[in-house]
Amino acid sequence: MEKQNKISLFEELKLLRRNIIEIEFKPAFILISVAVIEVISHYYCGTRAFRKYFAKLFELGNLARFYRYIYWLSADFIIHFIVPLLLIALVLREKPRDFGLGWGDYRMGIKIFVIFMIIMMPILWIATSFPGFIQKYPHTSAVLSNWTLFAIYNLCFILYMIGWEFIWRGYMLFGLKEKFGYYAVLIQMIPFVILHNGKPVAETLGAIVAGIALGILAWRTNSFWYCAMTHASVMIAINLIATLRFRTDVYGIGIASLFELIKGIF
Repeated sequence: MEKQNKISLFEELKLLRRNIIEIEFKPAFILISVAVIEVISHYYCGTRAFRKYFAKLFELGNLARFYRYIYWLSADFIIHFIVPLLLIALVLREKPRDFGLGWGDYRMGIKIFVIFMIIMMPILWIATSFPGFIQKYPHTSAVLSNWTLFAIYNLCFILYMIGWEFIWRGYMLFGLKEKFGYYAVLIQMIPFVILHNGKPVAETLGAIVAGIALGILAWRTNSFWYCAMTHASVMIAINLIATLRFRTDVYGIGIASLFELIKGIF
């Protein structure tokens, strides 16, 4: 029986040091910085962080929940979009355009966006027909009866989605593209799915497909913007339809129900 070669602790540490030295800076920095960003996002950018650090500083009254979500959406935009841009410029010394910030193949991007929304709208229309849907969307009931608050909330949601898509389909995808090639599409999908844990199982499993599909879209168009447009448009559509259903108390799916909801806008 052949004996296994034993390596001393000193030799093991020496080998580890050599392996660390050989690691390329850019992909290592991208992966580590994403991990740090998500830790900051979880502990300091969420609604719980607002309650812990800021809620006591203001008399928020009935709008307390509204401001908690405005803080979450705005803070996550900063940590997921502004911070990576600073890291790209100041640490990596590269151009943001190389991380999907340009418009890329806009013809393909707009085409896929329009096709996707045509498919999704009937699905959203039916999904929001269940009265229990408005218990989850929008996240804060304050916007259901106030169009000004609704506009502010959804503007912040657009910013949030820009940041949410940039960290995965911009910073991480294009940051790892040179080192891992097409595997970067799968790599960026993993944390994206993990952060869906806690949501309904179907939604979390669907995030696997969505993460890969959005990654391919960004790769194909050389831009993350079409992913952000798609994701943001779906959420705004959900918020708008759910709000109109609440205001009109119309939960049907026929043409007559559609006209009733349109009246609710005015």
